[in-house]
Amino acid sequence: MHRRALLWAAVALAPCAVSAATIEGQITLMLDGKALRPEEAAEAVVYFRPAAPAAVAPARQPLEMITLRKQFSPRILPITVGSEVRFPNQDPILHNAFSTSKDNGFDIGLYGQGEGKAQRFDHAGYVRVYCNVHHSMVGHILVLDTPYFVRPDAQGRFRLKDLPAGTGDLVVWLDRATPWHQSLVAGKTEPLAVTLELAQKKIPPHMNKFGKPYGRSSDGGY
Repeated sequence: MHRRALLWAAVALAPCAVSAATIEGQITLMLDGKALRPEEAAEAVVYFRPAAPAAVAPARQPLEMITLRKQFSPRILPITVGSEVRFPNQDPILHNAFSTSKDNGFDIGLYGQGEGKAQRFDHAGYVRVYCNVHHSMVGHILVLDTPYFVRPDAQGRFRLKDLPAGTGDLVVWLDRATPWHQSLVAGKTEPLAVTLELAQKKIPPHMNKFGKPYGRSSDGGY
């Protein structure tokens, strides 16, 4: 009986057993004053940064951003700091993946069909990925310094669970909108209604990796 009492006391005092919290909500995307279909919000990234920084581990295996039909897929990829991303080419044409993003710039080089090379991202931040061959190809990698992130479902709903209870910053990120921020207390917040206004172009103006304009045939030469 004495051992059993000690065991129950240990369970009751364990911080992880009582600290798990949840944040949930619904995302609505607006364009020119009109709401878009709920599934359009599925590309967003929702992440929570506790006031007390949490330990972050890189992915055990390289994640993938595939080049397929002259597009990067997935178009938006959230990863943790220190993770690697591979850029397989599934098109029968040449591609190039590069970025001039601060601290996370890279250049895979021109490559044909195959599994492609992997790039490691050691700094938290936003990495915009382009193809030096095709101007219309744009991908987005969000390098996070928190392990607490999720993608919305096809109805635009999100649910972050197993969070440390307490204050922190919740962010909803989408490439075409201004990031939505709110400081809150995990575990003591009602379901959130988040509205994002799409005000930015899907293909932003950009130069090639040499800092020069793309040629007229940059989307049709390969």
